[in-house]
Amino acid sequence: MFPFKNPLIVALDVDTLEQAEELVNILGPYAGGFKVGMQLYNSVGPEAVHRLSKRAPVFVDLKLHDIPNTVAGATRVLTRHGAAILNVHAAGGVAMMTAAKQAASEEAARAGSKPPLVVAVTILTSINQDVFNKEMGLTGSIQEQVVKWALLAQRAGLDGVVASPLEITPVREACGENFVIITPGVRPVGAAANDQQRTMTPGEAATRGATFLVVGRPITKAPDPVQAARSILDEINGTGGQVPCPTKCW
Repeated sequence: MFPFKNPLIVALDVDTLEQAEELVNILGPYAGGFKVGMQLYNSVGPEAVHRLSKRAPVFVDLKLHDIPNTVAGATRVLTRHGAAILNVHAAGGVAMMTAAKQAASEEAARAGSKPPLVVAVTILTSINQDVFNKEMGLTGSIQEQVVKWALLAQRAGLDGVVASPLEITPVREACGENFVIITPGVRPVGAAANDQQRTMTPGEAATRGATFLVVGRPITKAPDPVQAARSILDEINGTGGQVPCPTKCW
């Protein structure tokens, strides 16, 4: 399995494998890894993970959320296809998260490969405080809920969480330095927020302690995707993006 050479994960939110491979071709020298989400996976199927994982680390973002046995089975399949990271919903509870982590470890051991990082999705970055309280019917603050679910994921043995940049600091304080924090909702200065509500610039997210930054449209829809990726890497560390990964990320 490929190591992550830097924190930037580019989201391949496209319809075809040909489009995804074209982006990997041009962005491979700059991206630390690539994200296969529901759009590409539901269009192409597991072949997207299988083929792309032979070229770069792949974060499979399917947000698994079902009974423990079903999630464990899906996790085994994604591990076999070469996922470097996969995610489940923290709302599924400890038993479901534990089953996913155990299944990933067992499947990797059977194949003699490195197990994927298994992380829990907390609150989507498209959700703001008003929606959280009034539409979802949840009390308290988003930050409090994200930290609760991060601690629950850690108790279940997961490697980390997916959370907005605004929750990086409290999650890091609650769960420690080795806990992986993947942050979508990253937007360079001047970029459109689109449907994201809780955002931050790449430099700010990196400074606060994000392990990985997921960026899609600001790169893939840019007039020059390569320059957009390079600018983000320069903002992260000022040297072209050669940021060593933490021990947890190989």
